[in-house]
Amino acid sequence: MLAAGSFAVASLTVAGSDLATTLNQNAGDDFPAVLATARMIGLMELAASRAMRPALAEGEVSVGVHVEVSHGAATPIGADVTAEARFVGREGKLYVFEVSARDAGGEIGRGLHKRTAVVATRLVQGAVRRCEAAG
Repeated sequence: MLAAGSFAVASLTVAGSDLATTLNQNAGDDFPAVLATARMIGLMELAASRAMRPALAEGEVSVGVHVEVSHGAATPIGADVTAEARFVGREGKLYVFEVSARDAGGEIGRGLHKRTAVVATRLVQGAVRRCEAAG
């Protein structure tokens, strides 16, 4: 059982691999050299997964199933970013978290994130079967 208000954090120092420029694949792709939204969301997911650990049975992991986040401020390389996740309740099998991220200049993102508990081996086996069936 996860108590309302359960809380966890995850932090990083923005490196080159965290920048939106890593998304550029072709000439004309023009992402800027600031923290990628996808990386910010990943840090929020990490914080939520840490907060959810007490709710997991042996062999289970938590996986993200829904993200609704705004990214309102840019963060440069070398800056420290901290994401926070606070458990706010359940929607059936889903655990709902309020998430936010900030750097030295203040809040850079905020939103809602939902996770569920799954058996890790079953998840991987199901993914392999799904892809094998498709191709």
